[in-house]
Amino acid sequence: MIYADNNEAAAWRQLSSGGEQTKKMNTKKFLVYILLLIVATGSIALIVKTSSISGVRTRISPLSRATENANFLRRKITHHRRPPRVNYTAALSKALMFFNAQRSGRLPKTNNVPWRGDSCVKDGISDSSSLFSDLAGGYHDAGDAIKFNFPQAFAMTMLSWSVIEYRAKYSAAGELDHVKGVIKWGTDYLLKTFDNTADIIDRIVSQVGVGNTWGRPVRNDHYCWTRPEDIDYDRPVSECLSGSDLAAEMAAALASASIVFRDDKAYSEKLVYGAKTLFKFSRRQRGRYSLGGDAQVFYNSNGYWDEFIWGAAWLYYATGNSSYLLLATTPGIAKHAGAFSGGRFNGVLSWDNKLAGAQVLLSRLRIFRSPGYPYAGILRAFEDQTRTFMCSFLPDFSKFNRTKGGMIQLNDGKPQPLQFVVNAAFLAMLFGDYMKASETPGWFCGSQFYTSDVLRQFAQKQMDYILGKNPRNMSYVVGFGEHYPKHVHHRGASIPNNQFKYSCTGGWKWRDSSKPDPNTIVGAMVAGPDRDDGFHDVRANYNYTEPTLAGNAGLVAALVALSGDANLGIDKNTIFSAVPPPFPPP
Repeated sequence: MIYADNNEAAAWRQLSSGGEQTKKMNTKKFLVYILLLIVATGSIALIVKTSSISGVRTRISPLSRATENANFLRRKITHHRRPPRVNYTAALSKALMFFNAQRSGRLPKTNNVPWRGDSCVKDGISDSSSLFSDLAGGYHDAGDAIKFNFPQAFAMTMLSWSVIEYRAKYSAAGELDHVKGVIKWGTDYLLKTFDNTADIIDRIVSQVGVGNTWGRPVRNDHYCWTRPEDIDYDRPVSECLSGSDLAAEMAAALASASIVFRDDKAYSEKLVYGAKTLFKFSRRQRGRYSLGGDAQVFYNSNGYWDEFIWGAAWLYYATGNSSYLLLATTPGIAKHAGAFSGGRFNGVLSWDNKLAGAQVLLSRLRIFRSPGYPYAGILRAFEDQTRTFMCSFLPDFSKFNRTKGGMIQLNDGKPQPLQFVVNAAFLAMLFGDYMKASETPGWFCGSQFYTSDVLRQFAQKQMDYILGKNPRNMSYVVGFGEHYPKHVHHRGASIPNNQFKYSCTGGWKWRDSSKPDPNTIVGAMVAGPDRDDGFHDVRANYNYTEPTLAGNAGLVAALVALSGDANLGIDKNTIFSAVPPPFPPP
């Protein structure tokens, strides 16, 4: 459902930027300054210097060099204050809090979001047509209360991947138990959405709740503006008899989580078994899960070949079974997934397109294990393509536009850009850390050599933009910094927790109110600015102000990669704990 901008939100004031204070110099210091300037100018006028930039010889005029020296002296005389560095660890702690606010079902005693309570505890039971009677739990997707399995599973996969790679950083930040609890809340729910004890299944749940109104008033999760705790309308269960993309993504979520919970043998084995069952379903019951129905409107899948590679790769790491690796490296599947097309969105990781993530994940295998024949050729191709799209992230290349403020436009300047930016920042950090861990100094983009440090610089610049270093001086993560969105497109955050139950349409007054949210949804990354760095802090305009599970998962992954000691890189070995050593040894 599309909401129009009501133009009622007050524009945020631009933060005034303080100018440098100029200190008064006494006469003696002034004469010294003039003397040094004359000497510098006279010396440089006697010679001609050149500099080389990308192979092009550029002549520097004596006047330009003199001006440069004068500026240097001026900087020495005046006091220049550098802007404070962004605290990624603090941002990480807040970003994880968003998942606490999105929990559905009966909340644990450790619930630390005071304006949230038990919600949707009758999911499944209330729909007599469903074979799944207990579907309480999991996460509400965004500003509504629908539970979409496709983006939810992707979010759990991304979080698990970040823990596998950066467990030490989570531990250093004091957030390891927190993030593991977030993942388990999601995987416990996913295990309810199919028969996890069976070897062969014929259906899976794709979502709980409905959002499409089909152009008429319908009491559902999008038409109504109601706190999740107060929902009293029907929440139908949608089931799929075929859904290769959804099942393979769910398999990836359970398989990756099984590595995170390897210290809990029983739970890890349960996750692996469920992942295998789901992947069989994805291969046997071919088709896109979103053909027709609600999902096609909100989370339409463009294909399932990328999920085949993604799911198979995670199952290989979780089990060590080479049949999964053989499938993940099948050239025909890679071709169907678009691995060799070099399309406009090559390198863009999202809840719909997992190819870039799968290529980085499998490049890891080649970099650290090099399994040889028959996998070597396609793994080399995946790594080459990973290097290519890493080049496309750099400012020297023009594949992707940037806003004037510096945000990379990975979705062609369309709305809700930040979910793609955080995923790219995570992949860039990860690949750079792979190079460092393998003692690879850098890589070539054409004839130009770049060190792995430029990938960290790219990730930092993009994340700094999100966290406040942008033309509006606004942090797009709620609760981080002094200036952040106050009118988030989120039902629970926008309606007071005052023990009064607002009706389906009675809550509209809170949706359309120009007042700030009564409840702060800490850590929520909103959809983001437009292609001109503009942002409208208007609750009804979800293209600017709505947060999502998938977006916040990428945010958490990128933040933990950047947090803490820059020399504390990835965990090289944990992901290979079930993988047999290569033969012959590299």
